[in-house]
Amino acid sequence: MIVEYIRYKISPSDAPRFEQDYAEAGQSLDASTHCLGYELARCIDEPGSYILRIQWDSVEGHMQGFRGSPEFRAFFAAIKPYVGMIEEMRHYNVTAVQRAKAP
Repeated sequence: MIVEYIRYKISPSDAPRFEQDYAEAGQSLDASTHCLGYELARCIDEPGSYILRIQWDSVEGHMQGFRGSPEFRAFFAAIKPYVGMIEEMRHYNVTAVQRAKAP
């Protein structure tokens, strides 16, 4: 498993539409066998800053599997207006240093 992080800088006035469009794009992620989960987080300190975290089965699953699929075309159509607002997009390997507590 790998994790992709995408950082966005969105005008606060565009934030509601951005979140709606990502909810729509999430349907494409849900339909992909390569996507293991995702979350969109909005910064409290800088409300125009967002981070999208997507868990993929592998880099190849993301780059070749998902990006070559009909799901990607629908995903990209939903988020296309925000591509120019990406500040960073990178893949990471998860390390053994982790802990999750139940809420």
